[in-house]
Amino acid sequence: MASSSLAEELINLTISHRSQTYQLQLDPSTETVHDLQQHLWELTSVPIHLQKLIYKGKKNVESSSSLRDAGIVNGAKITLLGNPESDINQLLDAEKQQQKKEEILRARAAKAPPKVRSAGGPKTISRYRFHRIEPLRHMPEPSKAEALLKRLSEDQAIQHVMEKHKFSVGLLTELAPHEHPELLGLNKNAGESIHLRLRTDRMDGFRLYSEVRRVLCHELTHNVWGDHDDNFKALNSRLNREVAEFERQLRESTHTLMGSGPVYTPTNAESEMMAEATSHVLGGGSSLPGDNATLTPAERRARVLEATLKRLQAEEQHIEDMCGSTATTTTTSGVSTSTGTAAGPSTSVEDSTP
Repeated sequence: MASSSLAEELINLTISHRSQTYQLQLDPSTETVHDLQQHLWELTSVPIHLQKLIYKGKKNVESSSSLRDAGIVNGAKITLLGNPESDINQLLDAEKQQQKKEEILRARAAKAPPKVRSAGGPKTISRYRFHRIEPLRHMPEPSKAEALLKRLSEDQAIQHVMEKHKFSVGLLTELAPHEHPELLGLNKNAGESIHLRLRTDRMDGFRLYSEVRRVLCHELTHNVWGDHDDNFKALNSRLNREVAEFERQLRESTHTLMGSGPVYTPTNAESEMMAEATSHVLGGGSSLPGDNATLTPAERRARVLEATLKRLQAEEQHIEDMCGSTATTTTTSGVSTSTGTAAGPSTSVEDSTP
């Protein structure tokens, strides 16, 4: 009878990690979230501090809390995100080799840029730009990551705000999967390098261009302000407004460029932004204040821009919660020690409810 009662108290859990599925039987009243993570470490080799659990019924609790308090019930299906130790060790070994290459490239970048000659006369290269882009060559599909970084560096709106605010960034690259997994972006030493989360959490593709570009605007703000204070928020909002306004002016200029030269074609990011704003403000009928039929095209664009900026303000807060910035402060035995901010714990439990 005692063994039967004990069996009734146990709960069955289904754990999915990559393409593998695991079954666990645990006591929800005595075993904790940490105990569950320990079991998962033994099964998958994913270290506890890199584990990210996703399941239905989110409860913000400490790892010392019981499974019952964490909302984990019988029959729960839990998705585990994280890289096994063997994968991380391979990445670290590859990064050591990459760092040697970067030292050489950094030395080259420190030299004066070559002069560009053209039949149309001399052209100057702006100081306010990304001096170098570099994907993680040891990651899958480095060419796609490099193309995304190149697109960001050549984005007309980004170039506009960098020139206007005199932003210069030494290196634009991506965040490694095991490097600050809780962050979307990182600015080191006020523009020495900016690291962006280009890949999805499941490592099965790349994030939307518009999302990555908004994170880039956020990290560019760290060239001036380190902390997420009012000064930072004001400048970050200003950059987003200037990007939106610059693209609006470019769209309007297409009408005057017809027949006189190349016509400006909005980027996918610009089209995404306008389409999303239109769907929220104009979609499904007359959700704009006043009669849409009486609005001029300029008034419509102004309303769409206003709605877009309101959405961007909400997104700025989300990006701020997943941002880190560092600045080198001391050097000991030739090793630089960095300080900075990072949002959120390295181990988290998220709600997978749509």
